[in-house]
Amino acid sequence: MNIGRAAQKSRLPAKTIRYYEDVSLIKPSRAENGYRDYSENDVHRLRFLQRSRSLGFTIEECRLLLSLYDDDHRASADVKSIAQDRIGEIDRKIKELKSLRITLTALSDNCHGDERPDCPIIDDLSGKNDQ
Repeated sequence: MNIGRAAQKSRLPAKTIRYYEDVSLIKPSRAENGYRDYSENDVHRLRFLQRSRSLGFTIEECRLLLSLYDDDHRASADVKSIAQDRIGEIDRKIKELKSLRITLTALSDNCHGDERPDCPIIDDLSGKNDQ
């Protein structure tokens, strides 16, 4: 099938599919005219990648997950380890976002929000509070 049909079936833009090919996550066969020819297996792998990326896995983690997917002798512990590493990264980001929220809330709470020009948010962003 052509890239348009593969995009439709995988629910990914053609540009993303070309990118996945460029970084060697998929390798469709080529028709005699040189056009990409996607198989049902390629579409399945594209869906796998779409789902993996939606869960926050990096391209390199997706590459590793695909290699484990292809390995009938894989250890589920290897897959679990990758998932747990991702969970740790998500937890780190949540902590960082909570800290950012606390800081912005404090700055916003201290801003009068009126017609006066003095503003602790601007002062903080400009580094005036660091002096």
